[in-house]
Amino acid sequence: MVKHIVAFKLNGTDAERKETAEKFKAALLALPKKIEVLKSIEVGINENPNESWDLVLTAIVEKMEDVEKYAKHPAHLAAAALLGTHKENRACVDYQF
Repeated sequence: MVKHIVAFKLNGTDAERKETAEKFKAALLALPKKIEVLKSIEVGINENPNESWDLVLTAIVEKMEDVEKYAKHPAHLAAAALLGTHKENRACVDYQF
């Protein structure tokens, strides 16, 4: 199994960042029903005002090749498009467990 962990830093006002994060979270949580290789996904919006990253997702797929299948799936691309110009930075780690 592979964990795909991605953190996002958004830009814009606090209200814009929160709205974007909420829409993105809802779209991501719908993906397991649409993408066969995606076994599960968990999404969290940062609640700690002392930290600068806004959102993190943890997705689980069976093998490393499935990360690319997930990333290129039209439903994932549509969800990612919701970030629009609000994506300031992205960090990713993929590891087998």
